[in-house]
Amino acid sequence: MAVEIRFTAASVAKVRFAVSPLGETVLALRILLGTGGHAVHQPWVRQARPLLAGERELPLLRGLIAGPLPSFLFPVPGKRLPSMASELDLLLATEGDFFRHEYGAVSGMPAEEVPEPAAVLPRLAEALRRCHELLIAPHWGRMCAVLEADIGRRALTLVDGGVQALFAELHRDIAWDGGQLVVHGRRTPHSVCTVDAGGHGLVLLPSVFNWPNVGVDKSPVTAASIRYPAMGVGLLWEPPPPALTGLAPVLGHARTQILAALAEPLTTAALATRLRITPSAVSQHLNALRGAGLVLTQRRGRTALHLRTERATHLLGGSAPEGR
Repeated sequence: MAVEIRFTAASVAKVRFAVSPLGETVLALRILLGTGGHAVHQPWVRQARPLLAGERELPLLRGLIAGPLPSFLFPVPGKRLPSMASELDLLLATEGDFFRHEYGAVSGMPAEEVPEPAAVLPRLAEALRRCHELLIAPHWGRMCAVLEADIGRRALTLVDGGVQALFAELHRDIAWDGGQLVVHGRRTPHSVCTVDAGGHGLVLLPSVFNWPNVGVDKSPVTAASIRYPAMGVGLLWEPPPPALTGLAPVLGHARTQILAALAEPLTTAALATRLRITPSAVSQHLNALRGAGLVLTQRRGRTALHLRTERATHLLGGSAPEGR
């Protein structure tokens, strides 16, 4: 099915990016339940599938995620990097009639048999929270780095070429055509669904677990949304280089990961987000690494940027600096 997203001038001005931990959790579960996914995720699947077996709400999750996905599982994030808790709050606030319509559509239940939202949503939200903590959170730092890097690259495309250039490079199935965005379907290419972006705009969400496909919310409550495959997913589940594995017992896991991340200048807050540790813990590790000559810090106004030194790069397996 092709999806046409219609724009006004106002909605084009409201195109933005966001990352969705809830959406990634749902899509990851869909892979584990055997109804999607790509071979690129198999290293993660082999590790995660046995962990999911103990989830007590597995029948509920399978009923809602193993088939067509209800739109209420994908509330549109209100900001670029929402927390899992804030997205679960949006899920819990799903409007009753919308919930009943979507639940009935994916389950095939007659309207009179669809359970009340209060009987499902709290259980569902708690199950998704547990699954996120167990299956996604241990990898979220690396995932978030991939997703944020993708957004950064797309933002440069938007600056250089405008909205048309941005849409042109998102995915081969996405095309900008005379004021509307067309996402071409492959299973039923001759049927068309129309989505009106209206005054809410469009949210573009890079995705790890929807890779390599495109997903469109066909029943948006607020902004229209597209999940597109993030660049760099193919490297996400590769094992760490031998140098990182060897350094971790000496420096500690967190300090080794900080050095690996500091191939580019980053703030303390950015490091904390990537590695899912507190900013105060990052500061303590940075102090130790600076003392060892492995990190340099440069202040620009109120912002401090950290970068690893040549010595650190050499320890991580890079080329040795000349003359040292």
